[in-house]
Amino acid sequence: MSVITVSRGSFSGGKTLAECLADRLGYRCVGRETVLERAAASGVSLQDLLDALLKPPNFLDRFTHTRYQYLALFQAALAEEVQSGEVVYHGNAGHLMLKGAGAVLRVRIVAPVEKRLAMVEERLNVRGKAALDYLERVDEERRKWTRYLYGVAWEDPVQYDVVYNLENVNTEQVCGSIVALVRSCTCFKFTPECRAELENLALASRIRANVALNPTTSHLEIDVEAKAGQVTIKGKVIGTGERDEVERVARALPGVSTVNLDALIPSLHP
Repeated sequence: MSVITVSRGSFSGGKTLAECLADRLGYRCVGRETVLERAAASGVSLQDLLDALLKPPNFLDRFTHTRYQYLALFQAALAEEVQSGEVVYHGNAGHLMLKGAGAVLRVRIVAPVEKRLAMVEERLNVRGKAALDYLERVDEERRKWTRYLYGVAWEDPVQYDVVYNLENVNTEQVCGSIVALVRSCTCFKFTPECRAELENLALASRIRANVALNPTTSHLEIDVEAKAGQVTIKGKVIGTGERDEVERVARALPGVSTVNLDALIPSLHP
């Protein structure tokens, strides 16, 4: 198995499950904070990155392109963090940011509101309606965020390989079930092909991030595909100067052998 992503609502036990899986499988456990720190090492504000990840659309609308830049940085940091495999990631939309990479087991965990409220009251020291309002607000922001950025419903079970409900089972039982699945299912083995897919995703994501960081090209929004060092870049640029700079940024990365810019179209207008 290469990567397990754990998606959950706030105070649904996702971190506990991720730590249990990592311990039993001998994997690294990686949370959002680790990826944020890696992304912020590029020289951007940690708080601005966090806002781009957590704030709902009515906030993001005020800096739409900046949001694109920060998410490109976060995706690159996440892909690089997990590309060596044997990782359990719990955090924002890992199952969506790693889409296209093979052997990623996408887990969602849900819990009854009563259990979640008890955890909120214990950890945040808030009670009653205030605790319920907090959960509803955080869930709604996450729901809007996922719909806004990816066009999918956060709760849609089709987005996951397995969904577990903690109403009648506990975290240890769910952990044991997933461990057994990982160990028995050949479709989740970390084959050389799966490793290559993660490496391709990491390279493509890093090119997008570096283009977003480059002062000459920071205003662009591009799509990048990578396969065995062969890179294809799609999007629009203003003139050949920007096109040349995108190519220079891409070729500067180790592992890039060719860059195809046929689908990077010069535009006459900004």
